Amino acid sequence: MQSKFRLTRSEDFKRVRRTGKSYAHPLVVLVVQASETSTYARVGVIAGKTTGNAVHRNRAKRILREALRPYLTSFTSGWNLILIARSPLVTATLEDTRAALENLFRRAQILPADES
Repeated sequence: MQSKFRLTRSEDFKRVRRTGKSYAHPLVVLVVQASETSTYARVGVIAGKTTGNAVHRNRAKRILREALRPYLTSFTSGWNLILIARSPLVTATLEDTRAALENLFRRAQILPADES
């Protein structure tokens, strides 16, 4: 993922977690906050210790980043997003993860209506 699409600063993560709206799915939690400064979406990926050991956490983050890749340029306007992995994500397939992300993006209304 290109650096312009990443949330990197701790303050950004804290602000999005504090003021954003969250949407839950059995595989992943999405936290969304509208951004006033950027015209594109910035995404942070989190996998906590409840996801599993380091191998499982890294796998969960890789799956989330890959599933997110097709959606990065298609968001309606600037957003700050945080994706929080849940433990079932470790055994999920890429297709399951993409379906979960699309479901969450639709519920959060951050994808255009004609996007499929």
